[in-house]
Amino acid sequence: MSTNKKVLIVGGGFAGVEAAIYLRKNSMDVTLVSDRDYFYIYPTSIWIPIGQVTREDVSVPLFDLARVHGFEFIVEAVTQIETTDKKITLQSGRVLEGYAYLVIALGQGKIQLKGMSEHTLSICGAPEEATALYEKLDALITKGSGKIAMGFGGNPHDTSAVRGGPAFEVLFNVDTYLKRKGVRNNFELTFFAPMEKPGQKMGDKALVMMDKMFKMNNIHKKVGVKINRFEANGVVFEDGSTLESDLTMFISAGKGHPVLEASDLPLSEAGFVITNEYNEVEGFDGVYVIGDSANLMGPEWRAKQGHVAEVMARNVAYNIFQHSQRIQSKESYIKHLNILCLMDTGNGAAFVYRSEKGGKMIPLPLVGHWMKQGWGWYCRNSKLNKFPRLPGM
Repeated sequence: MSTNKKVLIVGGGFAGVEAAIYLRKNSMDVTLVSDRDYFYIYPTSIWIPIGQVTREDVSVPLFDLARVHGFEFIVEAVTQIETTDKKITLQSGRVLEGYAYLVIALGQGKIQLKGMSEHTLSICGAPEEATALYEKLDALITKGSGKIAMGFGGNPHDTSAVRGGPAFEVLFNVDTYLKRKGVRNNFELTFFAPMEKPGQKMGDKALVMMDKMFKMNNIHKKVGVKINRFEANGVVFEDGSTLESDLTMFISAGKGHPVLEASDLPLSEAGFVITNEYNEVEGFDGVYVIGDSANLMGPEWRAKQGHVAEVMARNVAYNIFQHSQRIQSKESYIKHLNILCLMDTGNGAAFVYRSEKGGKMIPLPLVGHWMKQGWGWYCRNSKLNKFPRLPGM
């Protein structure tokens, strides 16, 4: 029986934190490395741009999580991964090695479009961008009027790497916020995306309902044309058309993380690490990849979401423990693939669910917004062991 129970986890997002928590439940010796000293709850960061919450409200200090669960935590960026030796190099030059298992949960990179970094902000990028969105929106409201464009991009090599839900949520929340301020008629809101039917993963019924929501709230659409570049005053499309904007929020599709693209790991065409259904990298003993870093198997409508990342993490914690005990038992994430979210609008939400049986979208006026707020409280406090974990959550 193996006596080396040391596990090195790189990445402090949903996947990495969940893996650390559940590996510790199995008494494994865990070290987690992250370039941030906090776990950021992206699903509830959608309220930062409207001033409902701050970055601190949606962040959990990783040192607190390490203390509560008993894992070692190192704050530093990873610059190199040598998978065969389960050895990683940190930005300072420090090398971590001697681990029996390596769990990679670094997230993903972003497809870069011309002018994107200079002229857009993202709700799914660096947390600082969400605060910058709030500041820019607040300045526009002070000015009294403006044009706001919000959208997301696609990855032709991997449709699972598209982040559409948060773009819809921020758009509808801004619409609600402006109405509450009594200035909505002074602002032009436009949604944009390069695909013909953005949000199609949610199912045909959901698409019909989304169209009704856009028309009901006087939100314009610019879809089906590829984006050429971003400029200070808007978006330029490949057909030469333009979308004027004083504030542009854009969520670029994901691609492989740069550190992983520079490694010797097997990659998909989009740059994600290829694993089997147990999140093992075949041919690399004791190496697992979870969350956004992994190439997601499954149907065309599959999507990278936090709950799927956490399923992967719990499975890998189980699989590593069983392997350390020489027990032939593994858990797969395939049966847990679905799209599940509460799409918040600021004054309610829509329950969205998609599985192999189809999709549904159920309006939840007012109560849906409370439910999402409650989930944010639960996420923070259950991870800190201040509230019991609920089955399946």
